[in-house]
Amino acid sequence: MPSPRLVARSARPDAAQALLRAGVHPLLARLWAARGVADASTLQADWRAMLPPNQLTQCEQAASLLADAIERRARMLVVADYDCDGATACAVAVRALRAMGAVVDYLVPNRFETGYGLSPAVVDLATVHPSGKPDLIVTVDNGIASVDGVAAARQAGIEVLVTDHHLPGDVLPDALAIVNPNQPGCGFPSKNLAGVGVIFYLMLGLRAELRRRGVYAADGGPRLNALVDLVALGTVADVVRLDANNRLLVAQGLARMRNGWMQVGLRALFAVAAREPRHATAFDLGFAVGPRINAAGRLADMSLGIRCLITDDEAEALELARQLDAINRERRDIETTMREQALAACESIDAQARASLCVYDAGWHQGVVGLVASRLKEKFWCPTLAFAPAGDGELRGSGRSIPDVHLRDVLDLVAKRHPNLIPKFGGHAMAAGLTLAEADLPVFMPAFDAAVRELSGRDRFEPLLETDGSLESGYANVDVAHMLNREVWGSGFPAPVFADVFTVRHQRLVGQKHMKLALERGHQRFDAIWFGHADPLPDTIHAAYRLESNTWNGMISVQLVLEHAEAA
Repeated sequence: MPSPRLVARSARPDAAQALLRAGVHPLLARLWAARGVADASTLQADWRAMLPPNQLTQCEQAASLLADAIERRARMLVVADYDCDGATACAVAVRALRAMGAVVDYLVPNRFETGYGLSPAVVDLATVHPSGKPDLIVTVDNGIASVDGVAAARQAGIEVLVTDHHLPGDVLPDALAIVNPNQPGCGFPSKNLAGVGVIFYLMLGLRAELRRRGVYAADGGPRLNALVDLVALGTVADVVRLDANNRLLVAQGLARMRNGWMQVGLRALFAVAAREPRHATAFDLGFAVGPRINAAGRLADMSLGIRCLITDDEAEALELARQLDAINRERRDIETTMREQALAACESIDAQARASLCVYDAGWHQGVVGLVASRLKEKFWCPTLAFAPAGDGELRGSGRSIPDVHLRDVLDLVAKRHPNLIPKFGGHAMAAGLTLAEADLPVFMPAFDAAVRELSGRDRFEPLLETDGSLESGYANVDVAHMLNREVWGSGFPAPVFADVFTVRHQRLVGQKHMKLALERGHQRFDAIWFGHADPLPDTIHAAYRLESNTWNGMISVQLVLEHAEAA
């Protein structure tokens, strides 16, 4: 990877002062001000600060439709996406709807058989579902692009209610209602809700509607805050931007986990991941629990993950969590092999000659190409697509991008410049997927590269590593590490990275690929580690690092985790 340039975030002094006056810790005041926060009230993890459901376009209409369906005992079928956001959204929908008296079951598309979203093939499966043909399909984390699928459902006599958060295409599906903060005309202030956040909002709206109808008392009905652990997991795992509203949802979910209040399946996943729920962080959700759910959708059948999140039987939950853990280990092995093959293939590529990267191997697994694209994007710092065979001469590609390039817009431009080249595509700024005829890959690759150049105005990209500048020496301790660890950090609200000059007093290789260090700054000594870095460092370094606590033999000490270092 090109060496990143360290850039210090700038914080508005007036914002930091306002936070200080509100009683915020001085270090947090500086960090939050550098992330655009000027009002301490926007950081309250209090339900009263949550944006109200009635601001979400068609939420009240959709809630009324669901209430009618419950009243007439209509059969409902939740159709979910096959990632962690989709699985948690499905679990929230099924748990909440059943608690409110609905007759509901679920169906999750198989990545390898029916593809993404509510396709006509999924509608065919719905009509012969074991629970019976549904009267109403409710999509979660998909559906905004399912124009053909919704049409097929209505032709089969099934109505559809779409809940999604993905960006819409030029044509919206002809559904009874669409709840999506990103649909045209929706004024909901947070455009960053994950799919699980959207369905959680609709369930709040449904309970409010049932209260209005007198089914529940004014403050009655199921306690939906009991599902916020699932909302937090799906929100973090989908890497949506953690704006104030999403941070509130994640903070509430983490608080319940730390108090031991969570679905039994989530507790089982923490156990197989060897993580302690009492100290749960967004990092645990994104890098330990979420990947074990995602692995099912990548290699097997996501219904395994959904069953784990829906069951209330602890023994069943633990057995399902163990199966998910085994699938995740298999996923890691496949990913390692594919990544090594991809890196070997990229050695012959002239990085200076292209603004993007496309890789393909006939032996790759289509469920893992997104992870390979992510690793290559980090190494070469450019928009990257990885492809695998999907059968019948078709390729399935998954891409990851960098902040300078909106990936879905790039694919849209390619589709406009080359009609009929891309049969299907969709996604976000930073991640997208597509299908392609294998014979068209040689045409697609230069077209993709040209579109990246055209939209970005750049031929190559320089990685930047944003830091929070120097850490005041008085804050380099375990208490501050614990304080930072309990805050909600993530996409759009990054965890603090500090930058300082250190003297390297000692260094040694551990595990053959990590550098263990003894560093000194002023008169303070620190243990430090640089994961995945095996080359020796000079005597004096300028290092970017995270502050963490480290427990060893019952002793807790502060540890610096290096993100980057160079000669000072």
